[in-house]
Amino acid sequence: MRLKFCSLYSGSSGNCQYIKTENTTILVDAGLSGKKIQQEIVNIGEDPKNIDAIFVTHEHIDHIQGAGIMSRRLDVPVYANEKTWEAMFPLIGEIKSHNIKILEECQEVGDLTIMPFDISHDAAHPVGYNIFYNSKKISLVTDTGCINEVIVNRLMDSDLMLVESNHDEDMVLIGPYPWPLKRRVLGEFGHMSNDTAGNLISRVVKRGKEIVLLGHLSKENNFPQLAYKTVENILKENGIDVNPGIFLDMTYRDKSSRIYEI
Repeated sequence: MRLKFCSLYSGSSGNCQYIKTENTTILVDAGLSGKKIQQEIVNIGEDPKNIDAIFVTHEHIDHIQGAGIMSRRLDVPVYANEKTWEAMFPLIGEIKSHNIKILEECQEVGDLTIMPFDISHDAAHPVGYNIFYNSKKISLVTDTGCINEVIVNRLMDSDLMLVESNHDEDMVLIGPYPWPLKRRVLGEFGHMSNDTAGNLISRVVKRGKEIVLLGHLSKENNFPQLAYKTVENILKENGIDVNPGIFLDMTYRDKSSRIYEI
């Protein structure tokens, strides 16, 4: 059995990533209603009842909206670090005590190994994730306002990575957001721009056959064609071949991506 990945939703209006092996199924974030998440799992030909755990990156509502209801409805554990749990307790409703799981530095669920790493966002203790299955590695990094060597190192040697490409900086500056919100988006505890995403990806892809997905696009300050073209151009400027070469693709705010198998 290969490692399967599907981005059910990715964007400022909600995030949920689906990862599956033959024996184990997890979600990373559950940032839409439980009904929507379950229906999208059915839409990709899978059964929501097979979910073994939900892993949370941080407590913002576009990442946890459905976590409580999914846990209560399916009796599945929710993993988050201690500070994130403290911040999201009032937001997700009552969860059975046996499903409240404090995230460890190396967490085993079935035949998956999940390892969090710190990112930079205006949340209690936000994280990205490395997910391992046999020799395969998936890396997820969104909602970070800056990139450091920890993030670079944790994305190295990934077979598939989902990287935030949230905004175009010029669109933010000339757009309708009030200045405090513009400053938040562009700041070190905000979000990653298309240019930053392209530069990060160009540092971490080495084998030339990785699957790279762009995600968490802003509805107001970006659009898929711009994000894709900006990142593609930066990769090509750095001598990295794209399609063929690394497989560069998009995720979506309102529908699932294709299903990837590695």
